[in-house]
Amino acid sequence: MLSHLLISLTVCTGQVAPGESVVRDEGGFFHRLVKAYCDEIKPKEEKKSNGNGDRDGGDKTGDVDKNSDQADQAPEAPRRALPAPLASPPMPSGEWQGYPLVGVPPSDSVYPLMKAIYGGPCGDAIKDSRIKAYGWFNASGNWSTARNSNMPDSYWIVPNRMLFDQGVFRLEREVDSVQTDHIDIGFRSTALFGTDYRYMTAGGWFSDQLLVHNRLYGADPTEQYLDVYVPWVAQGLIVRVGRWIACPDIETQFAPDNYMGTHSLLFTFDTYTQTGVMATAMLNQQWTVQAAIHAGTDMAPWYAGAIPTGMFGVRWVSKENNDSIYVVANDINNARFRRFNVNGQPAGHDNFNYVVGTWQHKFNDIVHTKTEGYFMWQRDAVLGGTPSIGPVQSFGGGGGIGKEIPGTSLTYGVVNYTMFHLSKKSFITFRNEWWRDEDGERSGFPGTYTSHAIGFTYNFNSLFQVRPEIGYYRNWTNPAFDLGTKNGIWLYGLDVTLRF
Repeated sequence: MLSHLLISLTVCTGQVAPGESVVRDEGGFFHRLVKAYCDEIKPKEEKKSNGNGDRDGGDKTGDVDKNSDQADQAPEAPRRALPAPLASPPMPSGEWQGYPLVGVPPSDSVYPLMKAIYGGPCGDAIKDSRIKAYGWFNASGNWSTARNSNMPDSYWIVPNRMLFDQGVFRLEREVDSVQTDHIDIGFRSTALFGTDYRYMTAGGWFSDQLLVHNRLYGADPTEQYLDVYVPWVAQGLIVRVGRWIACPDIETQFAPDNYMGTHSLLFTFDTYTQTGVMATAMLNQQWTVQAAIHAGTDMAPWYAGAIPTGMFGVRWVSKENNDSIYVVANDINNARFRRFNVNGQPAGHDNFNYVVGTWQHKFNDIVHTKTEGYFMWQRDAVLGGTPSIGPVQSFGGGGGIGKEIPGTSLTYGVVNYTMFHLSKKSFITFRNEWWRDEDGERSGFPGTYTSHAIGFTYNFNSLFQVRPEIGYYRNWTNPAFDLGTKNGIWLYGLDVTLRF
């Protein structure tokens, strides 16, 4: 990697070795950027995908430039893992749940920003370095039977409004875990801005925006990690150091990586990110194991509530590649709510422990299903969980720490996603869940919840996606929606995503 960066510097500064030449695009960077979008929008023959999407963020679609007439003839990238079981696109990922995956090739998708960079004076050297910069903009609009707040559903929290959910910029170098002859080093840095930041927030990672001020919009450095791949441990080991997305949910934080624009209650109230050290080893094509030590659910090691926490996971894929089971003890410590003061006011942070598992099954090339369940517990919790000491807002949150719940509180549930592949550009999703928050430790409103939603995803091309959906959410025990004034709400809406 260092040699690639040095080559890149040499080319960029014009110090080209004798006999070498650099092809420059006289149109300039912005000309190349606009051209990349125009080339994608032009009607083209459908291209074949290598299906290398993953939960790690960004679908991995296409082995060469998707606008190239040779794309259909491009061979699938070599891999040591089992073949990708799903078609991506249109699915957000071609892989069964797993994070990170060993033996899967790095993404070969190239979006407009990188196309513009590759066409410049440093293009070949930057391409050889495998360092990429890309991202997306995601916005939504909804109509709801709620007047003030759609909480505890997420992420469309403000009813009857258009919102800028997330703008994401990512710089990364994925490790090559297919090769087995050398250690490889990679990294990822992902920055997010929008209303969705409140669900990414982790104590100590610029968390005052939510936990002190309760702002509707904010920024979050959601992923900041270094990967080291060692091929000689088992059939490959990846050691991750930093802040990563927690395992192993069907859903994830980033818009393009989900089946729908909204999220299940199950996902809304589990762990979002962890900060520490995680090791993932592939034993063979069917079995992967992992373990981590981190600072607790959604907390940085330097945060007041941080506590040493263990994580253990195991992933199995059937020989036929039609089934996968992924089970993780995601947060294991003393499970006691963390209490401390912030700006002289009583505050604290959730420290729940839980075990989560996902079973995935492919019926055929048209239908596949994913079912996730977890069991969560916490001692001496508070109503509503991690508090914001900021002002109470009409959309929810703020007001300080909730009422103490003595003893052990339990939260558990199950969610199912079933997808029907309609075309190379579209699919339908059905989501159904049952979720129980016995004492209100997570949602703030005790009771048994259900939700039922249907969504449609259409990819106009590899850059632009639209997802309309409709859902009904209900607490069958107590009024919980619209700031505790309604037992249930209907929620209609759509979101759009544009990549760069």
